[in-house]
Amino acid sequence: MSHRPLLLLSLLVAACSDSARFEPDAARTALIGTQLPRGFLLGTSTSSHQVEGGNTNDWTRWERERFPDGSPHIKDERPSGEAADSWNRFDADVRSMQVLGANAYRFGLEWSRLEPAPGVWNAEAAERYRQWARTLRLQGITPLVTLYHFTLPLWVSDMGGWENPATLEAFEAYAARVAEALGGEVDLWCTVNEPNVYAVQGYLDGIWPPGKKDTKAMAAVLDRLIEAHARAARQLRALDTVDADGDGHATRIGLAHHARLFQAASGSMADTAATALTDAFFNNSVPEALRTGRIRLSVPGSTSIDREVEGLKDSIDYFGLNYYTRDYIRQDLGDAALARQYTPKGKGVNDLGWELYPEGLFLFLQRYATLGVPILITENGMPDRSGERRPRFLQTHLYAVEEALAEGVNVGGYFHWSLIDNFEWAEGYEAKFGLFAVDLDSPDKRRTETPAVSAFQDIARNLGLTPSP
Repeated sequence: MSHRPLLLLSLLVAACSDSARFEPDAARTALIGTQLPRGFLLGTSTSSHQVEGGNTNDWTRWERERFPDGSPHIKDERPSGEAADSWNRFDADVRSMQVLGANAYRFGLEWSRLEPAPGVWNAEAAERYRQWARTLRLQGITPLVTLYHFTLPLWVSDMGGWENPATLEAFEAYAARVAEALGGEVDLWCTVNEPNVYAVQGYLDGIWPPGKKDTKAMAAVLDRLIEAHARAARQLRALDTVDADGDGHATRIGLAHHARLFQAASGSMADTAATALTDAFFNNSVPEALRTGRIRLSVPGSTSIDREVEGLKDSIDYFGLNYYTRDYIRQDLGDAALARQYTPKGKGVNDLGWELYPEGLFLFLQRYATLGVPILITENGMPDRSGERRPRFLQTHLYAVEEALAEGVNVGGYFHWSLIDNFEWAEGYEAKFGLFAVDLDSPDKRRTETPAVSAFQDIARNLGLTPSP
């Protein structure tokens, strides 16, 4: 019997304790960045649909529609539209990165833009993405490129999306074309973003396209997204043979996994069991599949999947961790998830009501260190309309990174979400995540520094990077 479940249980117990493993108040006086290793990637993240503007995909269709009760799919009823217009204003984004002193940038490719119809390849769009990567490298900024970040071309959506096995073949072919088009400028790849979030939001909660509430479909889609990663990784390794940055590796491949810390609402057996089940499915099923090469998914009373996937084991060179918050769990057998998540009153929260809990990042870095590959924090941030609380968030979470490094965890980078304000899916434009605020109504989509920019610059200087004046 593997020791892995016992290890996960011990980590879960630690995560459910209110006693901090480190003292985040120490971040107030710490020179954050001085303990980060040479070569550490300090950057920001965005996704294609959230910042580019001008897309046509399953999300742009979803944004115009409503739920059966008449409520809008997007809370502020404002579709993505032009977003921050990064498709036409990438130079402004690069300038923002230079102001920060960032040495890395994670951006996404829009599948619907590159392949608007089956087998129809937009070479002009691919060349623009290639030029983005080249521009970044010439400025000393490492590009990390995401193949899939939640949006599907309409033709893929219309054939059933990830519920249809044919989407695997379509995605693998897309990954091959991307490898050939961008491989000469890109070495660092993210295949799939947050497969667990996509499956839950679209197929359990039903608040993202396609708006279903079907636990079997949720498990099938998560299963398929994990296999999609393995197939894309195979194509990238085979077809991207150019070592763009000269470090001896033509490809470094991972996926971005969303981890959410779960704490039992009480010491009751019911709440403890519900918390363990939620943690196992949401936080552990994807990394365990990557570790073993076998997908094991179980939804009590609904469905069970247990199968080996060719090429899945040893398919990652790094593990991407997206971390934002902690939730409390109370068993609720009337809920499809068999549990209810909430944040108790009195906790410090962000604009979306998520608890601010940097200790969770420290705990997950320790947990996923057992995968045996470097960890990149591919997303971490907070919605903060005033911008006044984000500097503290940035400092405490990077302090958590430094504490994990001090305990021997191999952390290779931190990408703050987000470089600029973006279209935040079902939340629309009300959630402000950007280090730079974006005036969506101005003709030039003006980018303006928030107070966290100076905090990021200080960290960059302490790491030995040089922000632009």
